[in-house]
Amino acid sequence: MNAELLSIRLATEQDASEILAIYAPYVTGTAITFEYEVPSLEEFTRRIQRTLLRYPYLVACSGDSIVGYAYVSPFHERPAYSWAAETSIYVSMESRGRGIGHTLYALLEKMLQKQNILNLNACIAYPNPASIAFHEHLGYQTVAHFHNCGYKMGRWYDMVWMEKFIGEHLPDPPQVVPFSTVQSQFPG
Repeated sequence: MNAELLSIRLATEQDASEILAIYAPYVTGTAITFEYEVPSLEEFTRRIQRTLLRYPYLVACSGDSIVGYAYVSPFHERPAYSWAAETSIYVSMESRGRGIGHTLYALLEKMLQKQNILNLNACIAYPNPASIAFHEHLGYQTVAHFHNCGYKMGRWYDMVWMEKFIGEHLPDPPQVVPFSTVQSQFPG
């Protein structure tokens, strides 16, 4: 499989089970997410619903199968942070290293620019050289490194924050708009 054979579309509630199947091994076998327990299908469906109220939530499909997904969440809930969003991406374990993440993030960035989002922030458990290299390749820079702030699977992990600007920081920035107002500009 290569990135050219992918189709990217918005996630739906009906995708929750397939997306959760991608996420579960990250919860149970890695420190990439700091969740200890795999969320229930109902909880995961609610997460998708909440995200789509404000932001895009994308899935990458190869044929009829979802092989990866990406979404954003608020960097912080207070209004002054509206122009910043936290990015998240997960690719099925067997599909990693095939350009899926890059393809997902490229479209996600275009959508977020239409929403007037300016800053993208990625929170990465450290050490994770693959994720850091992936984000650096996409233009992110490390802006913070916190030590021993997450405990999972019998050890302490550091946390690295990486950041990418995707717009100009004007003195009077345009208001951020919900994804639903720009959604029609994108296929699928």
